[in-house]
Amino acid sequence: MKENKFEDAMRELEEIVKRLESGDLPLEESLKIFEKGVGLSRFCFNKLEEAEKRVSILIKDEGGIKREPFEYEANEGVDKN
Repeated sequence: MKENKFEDAMRELEEIVKRLESGDLPLEESLKIFEKGVGLSRFCFNKLEEAEKRVSILIKDEGGIKREPFEYEANEGVDKN
């Protein structure tokens, strides 16, 4: 996969989900974009894991590093109404 930014990959993944949810695509095209979506999903997951590790390293406690869970709100920014 090319050097995509996380935000670009997420935007593209959201578009893929919208297209798949529409149900208007032929099977072959659906499979093709689904495969691309899986790749983007893995890329984003790996980027989030890297960020989590970096954040945990930066959290320090008296005399050393204190590992705390990284809390990610999956629905952050999503209108719940």
